[in-house]
Amino acid sequence: MKVSDFDYHLPSDFIAQTPIDPRDRSRLMVLRRSDQAIEHSHFYHIGNYLKPGDLLVFNDSRVFRARLFGRTGNGNQVEVLLLRRLEENVWQATTRPGKKTRPGAKLTFESPGGDVADTAEVIKEGEGGTRIIRFSSEEPLERLGKAPLPPYIKAPLADPERYQTVYARVKGSAAAPTAGLHFTPELLRSLQERGIQFTFVTLHIGLDTFRPVRVEDPIHHHIHKEWGEVTMETAEAINHARKEGRRIIAVGTTSTRILEASALPDGAVRSLSSWIDLFILPGHRFRAVDAMLTNFHLPRSTLLMLVSAFAGREFILRAYTEAQSRGYRFYSFGDACLIL
Repeated sequence: MKVSDFDYHLPSDFIAQTPIDPRDRSRLMVLRRSDQAIEHSHFYHIGNYLKPGDLLVFNDSRVFRARLFGRTGNGNQVEVLLLRRLEENVWQATTRPGKKTRPGAKLTFESPGGDVADTAEVIKEGEGGTRIIRFSSEEPLERLGKAPLPPYIKAPLADPERYQTVYARVKGSAAAPTAGLHFTPELLRSLQERGIQFTFVTLHIGLDTFRPVRVEDPIHHHIHKEWGEVTMETAEAINHARKEGRRIIAVGTTSTRILEASALPDGAVRSLSSWIDLFILPGHRFRAVDAMLTNFHLPRSTLLMLVSAFAGREFILRAYTEAQSRGYRFYSFGDACLIL
């Protein structure tokens, strides 16, 4: 297995720069693993592919204003993307340009009025080229930060809430769980009226959403830890559904990862509250997830490897080729894919 096995060509005009409005007007590709069939629909028709009793598992993590812009002591501009809080006032972050933020670098962040609102120091290098930064306080971070849109989105976002799911609740992600961006409150109510059930997990999305796999053998790729929680109530809901033979449908790769990390050998799910570093590659035996809703992912990415593990690499790459031929929109603000 090579990283190049998960490569494909995508012209830049397929990358969605703005979200669809309303959210549920995005397109929906349906992949059936049983017969390798592909169907085309729209997201507001997703209920046609679900059954009463299906249990949708959503990631309720909320994106925080993780992108900060400041200056070094020499006046150089620097961009800081906060990834995870390590302790009070101390964060793991990526910085650009990295050569301006070596350990010992002093940073300042200004308020919209031009006053210094916070200061920070790079105290050491972290794993994977990240930086560990100590701020003078945490109070200004949310006020000064901006929505951490992925680097391939160049268009400004008029409403930051469009990079949040409508059910986002627990603040802590540096990127949105984008499979859930397609749901509206009205669609959720409609699904519940059909007898489709919901439950929630939390997985705060960090560095690997932005980081390509650079080694040739993906087994040697080091995936960063992300904090997650499966409550006892959620675990019981999933286990009850499984005992009754109902489908567990993960909304997004993040929900998939934490469910598989919490799964026992018999497919039951345990409650947990811990750091997650599960890297799912082809050959993984899925124990907790029966179906998956996701978006279309970047070439050579850990997310493309995960969906390939679930549906088969050849089937996924064929579906991606067909998606391009039919003008689907890719990545975070793009269209959706339901894998059954």
